[in-house]
Amino acid sequence: MRNVLILCGVILSIYIIYRVYKYQTLDEGLPQLIKKGAVILDVRTEKEYETGHINGSVNISLGTIRERYTELDPNKTYITVCSHGLRSVKVEHILKEKGFKKVYNGGAWSDLKKSLIN
Repeated sequence: MRNVLILCGVILSIYIIYRVYKYQTLDEGLPQLIKKGAVILDVRTEKEYETGHINGSVNISLGTIRERYTELDPNKTYITVCSHGLRSVKVEHILKEKGFKKVYNGGAWSDLKKSLIN
């Protein structure tokens, strides 16, 4: 009986973590934000960006964001993307530290591009 309760607790914890992750990344809401005018901010290097990107996205790399964030409008909504989602999380936090309120992590640019096609 004790093992069943522990297993149920673990399953519940995993489910809660998953739901929080889905809410934070807004996987299902990102295309709607883009339709409403959100800007896709691709934070990969220029060379990475040139190999493929989402049409209409803005490219400011993680390495230059602390100097170039002033090029962005803090009143707009931004969705950060990169190759795997790690740099986009960092840029999301940097922009929020700089006073941007509407910044969301879009994860890998290729995954977001696929979700926009569907």
